[in-house]
Amino acid sequence: MALKITEQCVNCDVCEPVCPNQAIAMGAVVYEIAPQRCTECVGHFDAPQCIEVCPVECIFIDLAHAETPEQLLAKYRELTAEDKK
Repeated sequence: MALKITEQCVNCDVCEPVCPNQAIAMGAVVYEIAPQRCTECVGHFDAPQCIEVCPVECIFIDLAHAETPEQLLAKYRELTAEDKK
């Protein structure tokens, strides 16, 4: 599943630079996660880095974008293949 940043975000700017997939960007009000780029850090790290660094604990699983670990790994492979082009 992709992750989602809630309205409790204080825009502290610590999540964006740790995202290995460049899935996090500033939205209209708070940071947002692009579900098509979020792999929950599968393929890169053992845990989602944005959740690890978030000081207000406002990043959660986005149930609207359900994916299995296998699907997340396939997305990781696709994204890293694009980076090599």
